[in-house]
This record gives sequence, structure tokens and C-alpha cells, in this order.
Amino acid sequence: MYATLLVLAFMLRLGRGLSQDKMDYNFTVYSGSTWRRSIQSMPTRLIKVDDFGARGDGSTDDTKAFVAAWNAACASSAPVNMRVPLGKTYRLKPIVFSGPCKSFISVAIEGTILASTTMSDWNGADRRLWMLFDKVAGLSVQGGGTVDGNGQVWWKLSCKVDSKQPCTSAPTALTFRACDRLSVSNLKFRNSQQMHVTFSKCAGVRISGLTISAPDESPNTDGIHISGSTDVKISNCVIRTGDDCVSIVSGSRFVTATNIVCGPGHGISIGSLGMNGAEHTVSDVLVDTARLEVEQRIVRPYPHRRLSRLLGFQGGKGYAKNIIFRNIVMDNVKNPIIIDQNYCDSKKPCGQQNSAVAVSGVTYQNIKGTSATPVAIDFDCSRSVPCKGITVQNVNIVTKSGAAAKSFCRNVELTKYGAVVPSTCTS
Repeated sequence: MYATLLVLAFMLRLGRGLSQDKMDYNFTVYSGSTWRRSIQSMPTRLIKVDDFGARGDGSTDDTKAFVAAWNAACASSAPVNMRVPLGKTYRLKPIVFSGPCKSFISVAIEGTILASTTMSDWNGADRRLWMLFDKVAGLSVQGGGTVDGNGQVWWKLSCKVDSKQPCTSAPTALTFRACDRLSVSNLKFRNSQQMHVTFSKCAGVRISGLTISAPDESPNTDGIHISGSTDVKISNCVIRTGDDCVSIVSGSRFVTATNIVCGPGHGISIGSLGMNGAEHTVSDVLVDTARLEVEQRIVRPYPHRRLSRLLGFQGGKGYAKNIIFRNIVMDNVKNPIIIDQNYCDSKKPCGQQNSAVAVSGVTYQNIKGTSATPVAIDFDCSRSVPCKGITVQNVNIVTKSGAAAKSFCRNVELTKYGAVVPSTCTS
């Protein structure tokens, strides 16, 4: 399914404009499910955004220079390192880096990329996007630099912050759409307008070493958002935002998240699924080794979650299955473990629906820590489509004060192994 991926770690001489060097570099080859490291020598091109007119002074609009640099990189028949130099700040309006391209591209963000604070710059553009990589295969984005969304100007106009404001969308800082064989690593993201990094309809994705931060009151600032993507591996990331640290939504399969530090934030969520009766699917998800801090939810596999962070509506279709959460440590986490198929967003009772997104094969293993709420385990499943194959093994959750926590179960097929605290689960 996947061709070979060269993730290039270039060691180039600094040159002017579009230069070509013969050099040695490390690259990673991805073929199927195997990663191999090797050393090769081949011609490469170095493209620096400064040589296309970028100023990097923090106030000049550098968007046209970035577009010109990208067009040169994408047209190159040799592999390219497109460099955003260290020690400078580049201000950008909405921008699209379009593919397909002729060769592999490594984008080295070493300095800071800063979003425009003028909201009218999005007039005529997709308001949901700031920087978009579209249909680029074999792409690597890394470099140790910073992506700053200047989200403060957007947050204050959110209906969640000011109820008098209309509820409208805001940009995701960095979006990858239909990008296969993709590596994103060693970057810092802060204060996104809304979500920080989104992967949509991508395959063969490796995400590592990201540090993502925004105030805990910032609205909808998810850290990493996975949508309709397959074979995604997330590792060694620190995420502290105002919404989900990691969110996984419909069409996503074979997603792994390991060694994640989360908090503040709203944990690791599967959903939204089944909104307005839609058919949505998520499967084969593994979360292994994570620490969640300061009143977040460990995991919320529920059918549909609105951007207002509400739990799921009934009436959807599809499934969430084959999901494992293990080796998790929590510190003062609200509602640590939740499956909820019965959310109602109306002032009037919604009534029981005849359909729901089916939840099955979910395992919680080796989970310990403290809950900020009396109920630590909450399985509220649909009467028409009960949860099946839910397993809880070696769980020990108490309240922050040390008192016993509670659990609640409804319409769930539950199996327990080992010591499970809280142990009582009433249906």
C-alpha cells in the first residue's frame, strides 16, 4: 500500500537561492510497516526562504516569499531541503503548499513562523486553515523551530469565551491533507487559533517530539487531530492545551500514541462520531504509556462530540472498535474513563433512539492515579446498541483526597481482570 519513504535529515552548506550540493545524509526508509536507517549519497537542493524575499523581521508579510520558495522546491527533480532559518520570525497569511511534487521535500523550520493577527486576511480564503500541505508525498517537516498561531485575537471572539459572539470556525495552525509517507517531528506549536496540527486523509504518518501549548481556557485548541487517516504513529509528545491533547475521529484506523504527556487539556478522545445520524468508524487504536495531569479526561470514545466539548448524541451509525488504553498515569483527572453513547444537547429530553455508533473491543489496562470527580469510571451505553467486549484490567483510581471513587455502568458487557478500583459497577 505504501511506497518507500525517504525522510531526509540534511546536512547542507548554506548557499544562495536554489543551490545543488553533493553530500551525505541520513534518511529513514519506510516500506510497509518496517523502518530502516541507512546512509546514502545523492544530489540535493537547498532552498532558503530568505533568498526568495522573506524578511523574517516579525512584521513584514512573508507569504509570497514562502509560496515562491515552495514552488521552486516542489518543481525540483532532486530532493530538497527548504529551510526557514534560525533566529528569525516570519509572519504569514493563509498559505497553501500544494502537491504533488517531483521529489522528496524536507521542510526545516528552525526559526519562528507567526500567524497574521489581521482576521480580514482570511477573507476569500478557507477560514478553517492557516498553513496547509496538500497532496504532498514523502514529506518531512521538522527543524526545532516554532509555529505560533497568535490565537489570542481569535479566542476572544469565540462564542465559548463571549456568549454574545456568533459560533464560527477559526483556523487550524498546520494541516496536512492527503499526504502519504509523512514525517512531522521536533517542532514547537503554541497558541493556535483553533486546533494546532491536523492530519486529514493521510497514510503512513510518523509524528514525534512535538511540544504543543496553549492556555487551558483557550477554546477548541486540540493538540493533534487525526481524521480519516491510517497507519499513524504518535510518540514522545508533550501537549498542554485548552481542548483534547489527541483527538481521533471518523475514518481513522491503525493509530498508535505512545509516551504522551497531556495536561492541561481534555485527554485523549475518540470522537466525534455519528453526528446527525451519520455513519462514522474508528478502529485499531492503541494508547500506550501516557501521563495525564490537571483535570482532564483520559479517554472518551463516544459517538459525536461537538466542538463545545459535549458528549455524544444518539442516533448515529458505524463503530468504534479494537481500542486499547494501557499504562496510563493520571493526576487529578476529571471523569478519567468515559464511554457515553447517550448525550443529549437539547433542553427537552431526546428520548431513546433506535441506533447508535457501536462500541466494542475496548480495553483499559494498567491505569492508575487520582480522579477530580467522584465517578472515575463511567460507561453509559445505548440500550439499542449496547457496548460489547469492554475489558478493565489492573485499574486503581481513587479521588484526589484519597477517598474511594465510584463507577457507573449501563448497557455494557464488561469483563474485569486483576484488581480493579473502583470495583463496584452498577447497571
